[in-house]
Amino acid sequence: MSIFFCYLLFVGVILSVKCSCSSGVSGCDSCYFEEYVKNSYKEFHQRNKVFWEFNDETKSWVQLKLPYDLVSCQDGGCQVVGSIQETRIEDGRMKMMIKKKKKGKKRWFSLTKISEMSIWVTGQSGSIYERYWNGMQWVIAPHSLHSSPGFAISVFYFNHTVLAITQQGLLYQLQLTEDSLPIWVELKPEIEKGRSRETPEISEIHFSSGVISQDKGSLHLLTQDGLLVQLLGINPPRLANRGRPPGANIVAVTDGSTFKPGLLFAVSEAGELYEHDQMTKPSWKKHILTEEAGIRVFLSASKPCTANGLLEERTGSIFLLSKEGELVERRLQQRKWKWILHGKPIGHELTSMTCTYQEGLNQNPISLFFTTETGSAYEYHIPMHTANSKHRYYDENWLNHDHPAQSKVSQGTPGLQLVAGRVLFPLEDGRIGELHFPGFGGQNVGLSSSTGSRRKSQLKYVWTVLDAPETEGWNAEYCTEERGPSNCIQGTKDENSEVSSSRWRKDSKTEQNYLIPSLISDADSIHGESYTTESQILELFRLRLIHEQASFFIISANGLILEYLHSENLRLWLKHDPSKIVGILGYYNGSLFLVDEEGSLLMGKGGSSEMEWINCTALKKGRRVIGGRPWDSIPGQAPRVKPGDSVFFISRSGRLLQFSVTMKGFKWKDSKNPPGTRIASIVDQEIFRENIVFAVGLNGRLYQYNKVTELWHEHHQSQHLVLSRSLGTATRPAAELSLRGSLFMLSEEGKLVEYKWNTAEGWNWIEHGSPGINVKLVGAPGPCFRGTELFLVGSDGNAHLRLMDQGEWRWINCGFPDDEYESVVEMKDEFHGGLQGDEESSHEHCHPKVASTRPIPFSGDAVIFELQDGRLAEMKQVDGKTWQWSRIMATPTSLCQEGLQTSSTL
Repeated sequence: MSIFFCYLLFVGVILSVKCSCSSGVSGCDSCYFEEYVKNSYKEFHQRNKVFWEFNDETKSWVQLKLPYDLVSCQDGGCQVVGSIQETRIEDGRMKMMIKKKKKGKKRWFSLTKISEMSIWVTGQSGSIYERYWNGMQWVIAPHSLHSSPGFAISVFYFNHTVLAITQQGLLYQLQLTEDSLPIWVELKPEIEKGRSRETPEISEIHFSSGVISQDKGSLHLLTQDGLLVQLLGINPPRLANRGRPPGANIVAVTDGSTFKPGLLFAVSEAGELYEHDQMTKPSWKKHILTEEAGIRVFLSASKPCTANGLLEERTGSIFLLSKEGELVERRLQQRKWKWILHGKPIGHELTSMTCTYQEGLNQNPISLFFTTETGSAYEYHIPMHTANSKHRYYDENWLNHDHPAQSKVSQGTPGLQLVAGRVLFPLEDGRIGELHFPGFGGQNVGLSSSTGSRRKSQLKYVWTVLDAPETEGWNAEYCTEERGPSNCIQGTKDENSEVSSSRWRKDSKTEQNYLIPSLISDADSIHGESYTTESQILELFRLRLIHEQASFFIISANGLILEYLHSENLRLWLKHDPSKIVGILGYYNGSLFLVDEEGSLLMGKGGSSEMEWINCTALKKGRRVIGGRPWDSIPGQAPRVKPGDSVFFISRSGRLLQFSVTMKGFKWKDSKNPPGTRIASIVDQEIFRENIVFAVGLNGRLYQYNKVTELWHEHHQSQHLVLSRSLGTATRPAAELSLRGSLFMLSEEGKLVEYKWNTAEGWNWIEHGSPGINVKLVGAPGPCFRGTELFLVGSDGNAHLRLMDQGEWRWINCGFPDDEYESVVEMKDEFHGGLQGDEESSHEHCHPKVASTRPIPFSGDAVIFELQDGRLAEMKQVDGKTWQWSRIMATPTSLCQEGLQTSSTL
């Protein structure tokens, strides 16, 4: 039996696909197979989830079982021309599983202009912040939702109030408390029954997007299941049900008041255009693509754009994007509608559209800007002459503005016009790119600044990258109430501020740019296994603080897990299973992460001597690991725990791995590695900057990974500076909202390097050198207290302190402890049988010099070092000034047992 497929209507189910026709079928007006084959660039688009075929033998309709191949037979030969795939339901909306090229992860990013001085942004992280012009510069104010509503996806300014839609489809209003503090309150509007028979329950309403009319008098919202509703009021919140076209779900809507007040244009999930006018019957009308139009396109969910008077006063146009990434126009001229296909730039697909009004800069009053799937921004000059429907406009009408050197433009997200000649575009890396004329845009230029139209028309656009706040992983600080240029309301010149200069700066030039990682790879840093060995893991991850002033863990040379407990006057050692452990890679919210000699990641939960262990490597998508994050918190500060947290590790192949512990279970995610190199070590995870993981590549360069955007960036670094593959130490002030701080690392030559950030100077490299001419720094930087006291270990076996004293850095040699600092620690008798020799014979094994093991903090004023004989030594700060050795603690497995006694009562 041959297969035929056409537009069909059967038992209330609308079925529509591109169809092939043979001699056995007559009267199929919608069969365009010959045209489909000629236009090879077009794809089959699945538009419904239920399909039928007619069985010639039974003379009845039979529902197809999906997936199902569409076959065309001509001249005795058959070929598959398409495939109908199964569908699935996500968040109340049907998602078509069509075989087509894979798209990237959906990113919520929106820009909303509330006034000439206020731009509201929903970032990729789901946070909300405001860019406000305070008279001197654009400042940033946070307006994020609290954690329970989830991520924000869009913001509206309607009826003198700010509204926000969350990813879960909830509607929130920004209100002021009695103390004039802003707070988000959920609106639960009651729906009034409209003309449509379909009136869903309130619990079923989840919003996805919306549009405000040109006169700001009405707000229409789309639900996640394709229903159009209108917000009639806020106090109390009420909705009017405007329904949907028969058999269609709406996915995009735009205001059409330029044609007629109250008119809306909408795009259905099937890619068809509708108009809605509540004052007519029926209220929904469909714009049909007829055969005479010569156009066969299906529209995408990208927001359309309307314009009036392009050719003459009584003309109007709707600009839309097709699913093939082409520009399509629906034009009303002389009371007749016509379709015009404008096409696309050669080699590019359009993903979003931004309408801008030029105010006399060009001959056309409107100019269209687009983003492409390659991350570029294009401008389209609309031809002034009347075009034939089939005519395509080629590259002479398209102007490529490319993208900023530091980042590509975000796909599928429309931009926002500030004023004529200034357009904002969301960037892939979470920041904002401003496309503007030279000298008339950027951080320090308000919207009132302008120049003559004639001069602007002669200028070319340039890009300026605008920083984003820490919620997006960037460095823009929030405005303050203090007097100065960063004041939230009115900026003033800060006459007392001076740009600081340090003689430790490597360059006089401030480098604030982030670099896209080079695709040129070093063969030694991209192929084969990582160079990290078990001894290196022990050196970097042997000690781990669990609770300040209470407990820490240490891994013995033979793989035992020992826990030191300190409670009032009781000090004792506990042994935990399993064995053959080589490092402690992290501690998070009661979970301890260890790595064994096979590279398996083990997670322990519980307390005391009873711990439950889970082999995380054996879980789905689990990997073997060789490293983790350096620190779990800053000394003296409580660890931060928030929804969406993850712990990062390094795989044996040098890739960054993300492990999440959620209410639903455990989840691995491969965050990959920078192009051209593999990861050697993690310098910091979210201590220095939220949502950012800093890492060193095997090539000795510094990189960062953004959890929000899932992108890698390389930091500017001189060629002569090669970083070691050890860990780092991050520090930033705890009591301040400032983002200033530093990353401390070691160079390959064994010298201390600081990578410092402050708002005035941006990023700066500072070379601190080493404590002495013949002394190299070994292991990894230790804890840093208050951002000014960093502990390190030298090749001379001494502990060294890098101290900021009266604005100047200096080295202090803390030496190593003497035996007079011995402290007696109890242990369980189960260890006693494993000790080598007695106390008298063990004395010869006592060497109090400091080992290269990375030291750890024990409290906000105490640090623990390992000695070369396996014992531990504590150094404490006295009177908040001087650091002194306070005690030596023998461990159950150290060769030197002085200061250790057994207890059979534990």
